Order: sequence, then C-alpha cells, then structure tokens
Amino acid sequence: QVQLVESGGGSVQPGGSLTLSCVASGRPLNSYSIGWFRQAPGKEREFVSCAGFDDDEIYDPTITKGRFTISRDNAKNTASLQINSAKPEDTATYECAAARGDCGWGAGYYEFWGQGTQVTVSS
Repeated sequence: QVQLVESGGGSVQPGGSLTLSCVASGRPLNSYSIGWFRQAPGKEREFVSCAGFDDDEIYDPTITKGRFTISRDNAKNTASLQINSAKPEDTATYECAAARGDCGWGAGYYEFWGQGTQVTVSS
C-alpha cells in the first residue's frame, strides 16, 4: 500500500503561483509514476500531469499550457506540482495518484490516491 497526502492548496489571486506537494508513505516511490489530477465542482476529474518513475514528464497541454511544472524527489518520497500564472479556471480539488510503471492518462490507471487539496483562484 502507498499512502499519499497532498498539501499546499489555498487561495491565490489570478496571476499568482502555488506549489502543491504530495508526500508518500508505505513504499518507496522510485518504482511508481505520480500523476496529478484535478476536479472542479460539477465537472469530471481531469488529468493534469505525471512524473514518471523513469523521470519522464507528461502534461495535458490544454490545461497546463506551460504554466505547470511537475517534479519529484525519490529520496524524500515526494512529488510537487507548481502552478504559475494561475487562472480562475484552475480552481479545483487537486489530487495526486500513484501507479506502478509508466505514466498513464486515465484515472483508472492509478492505484493509490490522496485525499486532495483545494485550490481557489480568485481576486
């Protein structure tokens, strides 16, 4: 079992930045890919980005548009998602998830999930 706990959410003004963290416990993350998803009220969960176990990185281009940066630190068993130039449409609950092997785009591919952290972008 892998337990994931997100933090770093909060309120930010449009144009601001925020860094979300995902801390894992239970197993080393070095054989897992870490994905970030988000879900806004009334909308479906959507894939944002993934940091692969092999240091590969993928981003949903329609969402991130160069504004998001994913990273991971296997030594600390953590992953992060930095949001820059935040927009109101980034308002959502952000979740990290872990999957053995390569990154995947679908939520069903990921085996372990955190509880989520809320991000609100508003002036």
